Amino acid sequence: MKELIEYIAKALVDYPEKVRVNEVTGENTSVIELIVAKEDLGKVIGKEGRTARAMRIILTAASTKLKKRAVLEIVE
Repeated sequence: MKELIEYIAKALVDYPEKVRVNEVTGENTSVIELIVAKEDLGKVIGKEGRTARAMRIILTAASTKLKKRAVLEIVE
């Protein structure tokens, strides 16, 4: 999951070297924290949050296939 989000985020931003992804794993749920440069925050969120929503949908689909639950948090 972590690698998937990192790959997508690095493709979207201007400063891919500043992309960091942390995964906090619980018993049934994983929280994936995405940290990008301040200049790239708008690109990751997208207009009206559409890009962030699309990333969350992809993450949900991938985690469902693994029979787990994953949540994406974009950290400012």
